[in-house]
Amino acid sequence: MDIKEIQNLIKFVAKSGASEVKLEMEDVKITIKTGSEKTETTIVQAAPMQQVPATPVATAPQQTSAQPVAATPTESNDNAKYITVKSPIIGTFYRKPAPEKPNFVEVGSEINVGDTVCVIEAMKLFNEIESEVSGKVVKVLVDDSSPVEFDQPLFLVDPS
Repeated sequence: MDIKEIQNLIKFVAKSGASEVKLEMEDVKITIKTGSEKTETTIVQAAPMQQVPATPVATAPQQTSAQPVAATPTESNDNAKYITVKSPIIGTFYRKPAPEKPNFVEVGSEINVGDTVCVIEAMKLFNEIESEVSGKVVKVLVDDSSPVEFDQPLFLVDPS
């Protein structure tokens, strides 16, 4: 691992809200702990002690598969009557559960509180994102398989 990859990993962990991540590979052991105002990183590099290659291990807090989505009214004049469904985590946005399956929701779909609207992959975990609002999907704001940030708008929903 080079320094750029380590810096990107630190940024990713800080944004994800995880309190601690441990990563062990053959010759590198990294522990990243995030606190209220600081990020502590411990990096240990050593030659492998045994002939059997170590398997990579990444430990992070398990996210529930049914994580609610933050929804807030939009600020645009044209879209003032719509509610914006935002991403609760950073990761990769997927509109369907698997490549051969249909999308969770389409423009015009009626959704209810608790309905799965998309999946966001974060650190090899696929998190089903559930709606906190009921209504009709007016617009999908993110392309399938695109990276998303925390609090990024995903959908516009007409609650009426």
